[in-house]
Amino acid sequence: MEEIVITSTELQFAKEVSNYYPELLTDEAIEFLVSLHQKFNKSRLQLLEERTKRQAQFDSGIAPNFPEETVYTRTAQWKVKNIPEDLRDRRVEITGPVERKMVINALNSGAKTFMADFEDSNAPTWYNCMQGQQNLIDANNRSITYYDSKKGKNYQLNKEVAVLLVRPRGLHLNERHLLINGEQASGSMVDFGLYVFHNTKILKERKSAPYFYLPKLEHYTEARWWNEVFSYAEELLDVADGTFKATVLIETITASFQLDEIIYELKNHIVGLNCGRWDYIFSYIKKFRNHPEYILPDRDQVTMTVPFMDAYSKLVIQRCHKRGILAIGGMAAQIPINNDPIANETALEKVRLDKEREAKNGHDGTWVAHPGLVPIAMKTFNEQMPSANQVVVLREDDRISASDLIEVPTGSITEKGVRKNISVGILYLESWLRGNGCVAINNLMEDAATAEISRTQVWQWLKFNAMLDDGRKLSSELYQSILDEEVAKIRHLVGEGNLHSTKFEEAIALFDQLVKAEDFEEFLTLKAYDEI
Repeated sequence: MEEIVITSTELQFAKEVSNYYPELLTDEAIEFLVSLHQKFNKSRLQLLEERTKRQAQFDSGIAPNFPEETVYTRTAQWKVKNIPEDLRDRRVEITGPVERKMVINALNSGAKTFMADFEDSNAPTWYNCMQGQQNLIDANNRSITYYDSKKGKNYQLNKEVAVLLVRPRGLHLNERHLLINGEQASGSMVDFGLYVFHNTKILKERKSAPYFYLPKLEHYTEARWWNEVFSYAEELLDVADGTFKATVLIETITASFQLDEIIYELKNHIVGLNCGRWDYIFSYIKKFRNHPEYILPDRDQVTMTVPFMDAYSKLVIQRCHKRGILAIGGMAAQIPINNDPIANETALEKVRLDKEREAKNGHDGTWVAHPGLVPIAMKTFNEQMPSANQVVVLREDDRISASDLIEVPTGSITEKGVRKNISVGILYLESWLRGNGCVAINNLMEDAATAEISRTQVWQWLKFNAMLDDGRKLSSELYQSILDEEVAKIRHLVGEGNLHSTKFEEAIALFDQLVKAEDFEEFLTLKAYDEI
């Protein structure tokens, strides 16, 4: 166990912590976090154990299905409570980490909402997580500023800004820098707890409230857990039950079989679901990792138009609108290509077509990763969706079966695809290990989901010696040859003399270890966390 410094009876800091952030971790805030931990951490760990049991079922050949015990929930006529005024129009949402300049630029971007991210686009260093909390407090107080010394430029908020939502870390992630009763704190409850403790009052004064995105839920019992956490925190803070609002990311294959159930469990707090496309692909590979009949083609070929992705997004729209909440579409990860007008125009047209498809299908909004994409996404949704949302679009004629949700797409595995997974996986991991979880690679803004897909695909392809489109199998020897060549390219690009100031050696070793491991690692961030 990490050496610790005792600061109170229940809460302790890890010895590596040098900044205790006394303005954030006040005695009252610590008492609040301890109360959440004591009431909910045991049940969180039990939920994670249930995930392991379900994976064993998938490994044995049992495919996910709509739960028999919740038929009534799926078929009964019920709706959730009203959506707050400032969350009814979410046609364009921008996402990004809780870094100070990013928070200002995102809030000023012209998007309707901004999802400030403690999860996949944030490398969870102690500084990033604690300073991120301070950044959000300053944003809600409208006092946040930033000076870029390199550009000689000051940043501050506009008069009109996006509505703020916060994505805490997933249930599987701990906060190793804080121990409560000798246990590592939950990243979820630290992120959620500090935010509501410090921001509920000011947000209520502004006729708003703390709003959240909940990531990586795999079962409706996990939604129930979050609902109980919300209600308990509301009680402690003396605000009405249902004050806090949540949008759930549907980014696991199992969650798509339990949409009504997830909505029902959070019915006092939920306002929408979101199609988290990249993590959804990762989840598909992960859940079926031990079955060669479920091998996916190159990542670039698994678009939202392949059958299982199309079915899932349309089912999200149908179930959301039946229950009276919003269905938010997926991410456009492109970033402007300033030095190549033709390539930039091609990328923007790809974004436009993707957003047009979402709007025509009935989505109520969409995600972008860069302020430069807000105008084109906004224009597209304005053209297709003149009202605040499309909850009236019910898609009642859609009949989406369990087999539709897991249909294997056609396509090929190519040497280029293998190379890209290796290269992108290593490039992202190196940046993450340096404390940056939001990385521009090949004109795309990538987060941890990209690296997860990259290493998981290579792991599965290697496990089953998958056939490439040129007739070769991905053997250990071929993988090693491609890895060596991609690493040589990176070394040449960075320069041998500069490698000592990077984390490439660690990133290469970690990627290779994850890919060659006999037992699959559920999340690379769990393996990498101790190295930051």
